Amino acid sequence: MMRSNRRIPAVAALAASVPLALAGCSGGTGTPAEPSGPITLTWWHNGTTDPIKSIWAKVIADYRQAHPDVTLKGQPLQNEDFNTKVPLALQSNEPPDVYQSWGGGELASQVTSGKVADLTELTKDWAPSVGKLAESWQVDGKQYGVPWEQHFVGFWYRKDLFAKAGVTTPPSTLDELGAAVAKLKAAGITPIAVGGKDRWPDAFYWNYFALRACSADTLKQSVKAVKLEDPCWTKAGRDLQAFLATQPFQPGFTATPAQQGAGSSAGLVANGKAAMELQGDWEPGTMSSLTEDKDLDSKVGWFPFPSVPGGAGDPAAVLGGGDGFSCTSRVAKACAEFLKYIGSEPVQTQLAAQGAGLPMNVSAAGALKTESLKTVFDYGQKAPYLQMYFDKAFPTAVGAALNDAVANFFAGQGTPEGIVEAVNKAAAGDK
Repeated sequence: MMRSNRRIPAVAALAASVPLALAGCSGGTGTPAEPSGPITLTWWHNGTTDPIKSIWAKVIADYRQAHPDVTLKGQPLQNEDFNTKVPLALQSNEPPDVYQSWGGGELASQVTSGKVADLTELTKDWAPSVGKLAESWQVDGKQYGVPWEQHFVGFWYRKDLFAKAGVTTPPSTLDELGAAVAKLKAAGITPIAVGGKDRWPDAFYWNYFALRACSADTLKQSVKAVKLEDPCWTKAGRDLQAFLATQPFQPGFTATPAQQGAGSSAGLVANGKAAMELQGDWEPGTMSSLTEDKDLDSKVGWFPFPSVPGGAGDPAAVLGGGDGFSCTSRVAKACAEFLKYIGSEPVQTQLAAQGAGLPMNVSAAGALKTESLKTVFDYGQKAPYLQMYFDKAFPTAVGAALNDAVANFFAGQGTPEGIVEAVNKAAAGDK
């Protein structure tokens, strides 16, 4: 999955910083000297399918041609594998030199290993140009990674299936979404696909109901404290419970993967078996690899998560974040140079033009390949508040506990209060 989480200057704040006591853990203190002569960088990324798989292959070839002394060894991993493989690698003597990172509390947890490089000095001349999202790769004010693309989550939908069911306009309120679900069902169409097997797609729903229920100040304070105390968090669960009662998803959704195969949730939408999916801007690129339909882009549209009555959240607040990379300390200088290259206009333009994501480099935004992606980009630019996915904003163990609790809730187990309790209990144990 190309999940991410990216930001631009227009967004007011990112609630993703989790202060930790990291004295003595900085990659900038006691970092080994850079080896002289030819360097090999091992690079863990999540580009398992095209278009990003081919883009990264070209990046490897082009970078080697421009830097004859640097050999890049790319290792694609499924998105879900990073949750287990990165922590284990950071405990070993041979972690990857460059690895996929989503910043926030998850990165803060990784920094405690002592293996993640402090890139503050190495990136100070160019990291600020990335925009406010780069702050989500900071821990205690130090830069431990850099985002290379930004993400916003909303509903991707099939225009043809909406038309078949008589849904004439994308829903802008929760009531309108419910009405669309009912019309799609009446037409014999699965309204919404969700990849419940992977858990994080379930969490997107709870995340968004929380964004609509809680004010921006409450979101920021709660993430910083790693504690959910305001009643709005329970309201989010109750709103989700009411939505689940409409049974909007495909049969057997708890066993459906998100992005692997034509039977995945993305595959169901790509092949016209479901009308919509709540996913990030990576969805078109993911879907294109799961269908033979060459006209898919013209059949797909996007709309933001609808407003929800009775909440204190801004109805235009958006869930998202960015994909980024962090470095380990063995060859931190060479790694930082490579990250700078990924953020350059030529690479960023490739990403935009081939539908691989929303570029961090705004000069590449004009190359976005579809009107839908341009709509997402513009919406994110104007959003008054961006909330990083909670499973990435929180420390690793807390984010995992949240996703597990929400997935169990989707499966009919637990309560709205239980989700809040699971997060607070995990946070208490994490400290």
